[in-house]
Amino acid sequence: MSQLRCMCGILLGGILLLTTPLCAQNLPPAKPRTTRILFLLDASGSMGAVWEGRPRMEVAKSLLAKMVDSLNTYPNLELGLRVYGHQYSREENNCQDSRLEVAFASKNAQAIKAKLQTLQPRGNTPITYSLLQSANDFPADKTARNVLILITDGLESCQGDPCATSLALQRKHIFLKPFVIGIGAEKEFGKQLECLGQYYNAADVKTFRSVLDNVITQTLQKTTVRVNLTDADGKPVESNVNMTFINSATGQPEYNYVHYRDAKGQPDVLDIDALQSYDLIINTVPPVRQADLKIKPGQANLLTYKTPQGTLRLQGPNMTPNPYGTVQAVVRAQGQEATVVALPFGSRQKLLGGNYEVEVLTLPRIIRRVTIKQGQETMVTYPAPGTLNIVTDLAGYGSIYQLNDDESQTWIYNLPESTSKINLTMQPGAYRLVFRTKNSTGSQFTDVRNFTIRSGQTTSVSMFGK
Repeated sequence: MSQLRCMCGILLGGILLLTTPLCAQNLPPAKPRTTRILFLLDASGSMGAVWEGRPRMEVAKSLLAKMVDSLNTYPNLELGLRVYGHQYSREENNCQDSRLEVAFASKNAQAIKAKLQTLQPRGNTPITYSLLQSANDFPADKTARNVLILITDGLESCQGDPCATSLALQRKHIFLKPFVIGIGAEKEFGKQLECLGQYYNAADVKTFRSVLDNVITQTLQKTTVRVNLTDADGKPVESNVNMTFINSATGQPEYNYVHYRDAKGQPDVLDIDALQSYDLIINTVPPVRQADLKIKPGQANLLTYKTPQGTLRLQGPNMTPNPYGTVQAVVRAQGQEATVVALPFGSRQKLLGGNYEVEVLTLPRIIRRVTIKQGQETMVTYPAPGTLNIVTDLAGYGSIYQLNDDESQTWIYNLPESTSKINLTMQPGAYRLVFRTKNSTGSQFTDVRNFTIRSGQTTSVSMFGK
């Protein structure tokens, strides 16, 4: 299930201080977790159909009985049995024909086998209703692994939406991603049940037996996961990066870890439940995302990703005080519009190796193109600014343009309409001021003045000869 959460507190002077965030969210419990497996068995009328010489129901009951027998002494395991479609005939069209026949308990194989013997296929296929009722079957235990195994030969017959219901219950952490075993079914049948969970097509009895064994093996065998973060050459040197495992079915974060590498350079083992489907986000800047993570249950999984990182250093000119105050910069991947990160000058930021554009929010803005390399620091700076002083106090409409080397001009600033008398911190360079007073009677009265800004100096400009 999702991360364990516990309240941390400090007793100080008789007052309990609760600390936030909650402690040890990813730590495994002190004692082994209980795994609870709920078998949700279809006993609708169609299960009476003959399947390789025997009714489907008899095959399912026989194999399920053998399975629970083999699990009877398994430690930290509880089994339960819910059945649908067995209490009312199909003619009665009962869409609430679902019952928890054997409640969760350890070593209860005999009770399940005894109940299986009494079951006869009769009625409808209320899968959605059964899923909703199963939410009350699992005890309230946030530390347990709740597993649901649906065995069916038919689709929902009561106009419910089992896929949406399954997803909603997974979001509430009622159970992990369910296993769905379609028996004696055609391939098209499975396409309508894949959204419920991990679907298996047991088209024949031999496959059904194999699938059931496989599902139980995935549920109970130990799975380990390690994540290896490397440089561009595949050397295992990166670490200390937050990693988020997102439940790919629900979109919810299930685990957050800050990557750790031991003294021998080996990543540690993570407590990731292999019965879920995940997207992995490695929260470098920008992040690396792996959709549909391939974690093989019952195996030692090593996941390797190239995440070479270097450092971007933003260093302003040596001026005290800086006329700009704190200058910000916007970092984008080269050729992309999306912002990777926004930073103030004076800071350092680790970035994935690659090409970036750093937009420095001076006046005018400056674009620096940089390449970040593994283990190296790249510095971006900007020239010391100067000051524009417009000495004329006039109300009107004015703009400042930067003059480019090709004699074109680029707009950078509009003057306030109430007064032209301003002091403006600007980057060194050639500029043009274009201004018309409010009370002028035509465009021909526009005043145009060129001026130059130099680092550390003030340039005064007056208009209309004043």
